[in-house]
Amino acid sequence: MPGVRGLSEYSQEPSRHPCLKINAKEPFNAEPPRSALISSYVTPVDFFYKRNHGPIPIVDDIERYCFFITGLINSPKQLFMKDIWNLPKYNVTATLQCAGNRRTAMSKTRTVKGVGWDVAAIGNAVWGGAKLADVLELAGIPKCTSATPSGGKHVEFVSVDKCKEENGGPYKASIPLSQATNPQADVLLAYEMNGETLNRDHGYPLRVVVPGVIGARSVKWLDSINIIAEECQGFFMQKDYKMFPPSVNWDNINWSTRRPQMDFPVQCAICSLEDVNVVKNGKITIKGYAVSGGGRGIERVDISIDGGKTWVEASRYQKTGVSYVADDMNSDKWAWVFFEAQTDIPKNAEIVAKAVDVASNVQPESVESIWNLRGILNTSWHRVHVRVGHSNM
Repeated sequence: MPGVRGLSEYSQEPSRHPCLKINAKEPFNAEPPRSALISSYVTPVDFFYKRNHGPIPIVDDIERYCFFITGLINSPKQLFMKDIWNLPKYNVTATLQCAGNRRTAMSKTRTVKGVGWDVAAIGNAVWGGAKLADVLELAGIPKCTSATPSGGKHVEFVSVDKCKEENGGPYKASIPLSQATNPQADVLLAYEMNGETLNRDHGYPLRVVVPGVIGARSVKWLDSINIIAEECQGFFMQKDYKMFPPSVNWDNINWSTRRPQMDFPVQCAICSLEDVNVVKNGKITIKGYAVSGGGRGIERVDISIDGGKTWVEASRYQKTGVSYVADDMNSDKWAWVFFEAQTDIPKNAEIVAKAVDVASNVQPESVESIWNLRGILNTSWHRVHVRVGHSNM
């Protein structure tokens, strides 16, 4: 790739914030403390989770960097960064979430395979860039197209980075052409994050952002775009990030029986408390995030201090002092909401949070019912334990 190099070893990794909890060093996968998530509606870049499958690529010459749009179209199109910068720029506030968020809790039920994430493999950013629908128009694909005349129905994104799962080849993923060419889907080729140029960890110089969809489809370090007839056949589309029932294990799994996961389900987590807490008095404030995929807003968040026997409704907001109304035009449809509730607790309490989205999808009560061998999409009720007393620490 002109101007950008994918690496095969880890000697030139970027620096990272020391507060990150490192879940895997090579490739680097890390998340912030859960309390950091609720300190700001827009997650600072340093505290945005880092999810990687290989060494971080290096940009040698931004002027030479380019990518091609190829495949089932009339003729290939080569684009440089200046071509992307010349398109209308859009800022889209969107939450990205790793499909493995909260995997560690699922693994406590039964061991799963994958990076062990707490509740912070998620972040909310303002992404700046060109809409993919505008970019594809440069290659002769009209907006709101479900198939090209040559039979292209999917848009495959190929990365510069190299990963062992692809036998040293590039990471890749795809989305339907109908989604890619729909301006309302807000799919971006992003070159900014929170008003600044993307950094290396988050895809510099150019990445895909697919709002409302698991983070695995938002490919970083874009190398090429291919218009193809079927879904991408890469490892992370066909042999990973699929949701299987609890009965499936590594001996009887058949990857072809499940579709690649796209939208993420409704999710929430308490961030103001750890899994086990000791407080000095019985009055506490419970804060956290709630989000649903596909642009579905959060209708309510329910809080219980007795393990789910009785409930109160938490307040919801995106921007401090501005009331949140799900699916209102003034709300950020692709972004999380924060929730907050104050309550008196007895001497010992199991605090539970569950969210409901505008389609009345609700988080399942037990992790056992959604256990899967890859530990993805743990959206069960989030539980923490609180004891009133004196800490021994």
